[in-house]
Amino acid sequence: MKQLLNRWKKIRGVIGILFLLVIAFIYAMFQGGFVSWFLFYLIIPISFYSLLLYMKSLTDIVVERIIETRKVQSGGRFSATIRVTRKSRFPLMYVQMEEKVSPSLATEASWKQLTFWGMKKEFTWTYEIEHIPRGEHVLEGTSIQVSDLFGWVKKEVFITNPKTILVFPNLTEMVYIPIETRYDQGAAASRIQAMKDTSMATGVRSYQPGDRVSWIHWKSFARTQTLKTKEFEDRQSQDMFVVVDRTPSPLFEEVVDLTASIMQAIVRHQASSAFLSVGEDRMFLPEVQTEQHLQRVLYHLTKVKDDLTKPLEQVILHDQSLSNATTLLYVTSNLTYEWMDSVQKNATNLRACTCFVIKTKTEKNTSEENAMYKYAASRGFQVQPITKDRFAQAFMEVKRS
Repeated sequence: MKQLLNRWKKIRGVIGILFLLVIAFIYAMFQGGFVSWFLFYLIIPISFYSLLLYMKSLTDIVVERIIETRKVQSGGRFSATIRVTRKSRFPLMYVQMEEKVSPSLATEASWKQLTFWGMKKEFTWTYEIEHIPRGEHVLEGTSIQVSDLFGWVKKEVFITNPKTILVFPNLTEMVYIPIETRYDQGAAASRIQAMKDTSMATGVRSYQPGDRVSWIHWKSFARTQTLKTKEFEDRQSQDMFVVVDRTPSPLFEEVVDLTASIMQAIVRHQASSAFLSVGEDRMFLPEVQTEQHLQRVLYHLTKVKDDLTKPLEQVILHDQSLSNATTLLYVTSNLTYEWMDSVQKNATNLRACTCFVIKTKTEKNTSEENAMYKYAASRGFQVQPITKDRFAQAFMEVKRS
């Protein structure tokens, strides 16, 4: 039945044209006169073109997509150019082109272009979308529909040209300051990573290949013409454990953006951290220290959804990866008493915990939230409410508070 309906849709235009020709001829024969024959002869070329269009094949059309925007971040602008070429110069009247996309983008914009093509062999169309959402989107291909002057005959072809585009979280450059820091003269736990504190030079030594240019002691080089490198005090900076809250929330995009920015800041400042994300799927990386590790995290945060169906405190209470955490950084939009209690029960070695609580710019703390923050402080948790415009100063605000 469906095949018959599709077949009827294809031939009904031709049947209508032939019927119109017959009616116009009969009218001219019986009516006579200049006007009636003029209408008949006027319909002939239009009908002839429609019949030729019906028999015309669109298989010679080639579509090429050129991505203008190489790397896109959430809320940014995406742009692409569609170049359509063909071999023949058969005149095309009205041509409608549409970029077919995955459902994740289908509601964001109508990517259509209507043009009078004519006899040209090539047509170029550039489209763009503002405020593109975070996620993994697929450009499936281009649909081309050609119709005659009055829309009696329509031909359509879909040219598959799949392309996956990744829209990354909106990254903010921020100054990274370790939450907990110790120096040589203090006791160092085995879970703490040694780093160089370049603000505290303790001496000079001979230059070794691989030393940074910024470590060279230029005053000594001016005197002795020998390259010397500054020696710094080893600082013991604790590895962090970053947890992202995937509980459904209207501020979830801000939660993702801040988490991605924090992970980038940690890696770019040669520190390391563990990363935990729990929802319908679970992702745990025990060490995020290199650019490859960071790209894995960013790829996960590109596709992640707020799909945690049970309270997070129930999940982390039995998560073994969290049991040995010593410095915890939690990014959420809704801090709860139950979460803090679950963390203390599970993370028995915890020495420092910072909670970034995302707020809107106009939102103020309620009396219940103030009471919760006091409770958190009494249990050793440092709570830092933060708005999107303050992401760059996130770690500095923690140090000030």
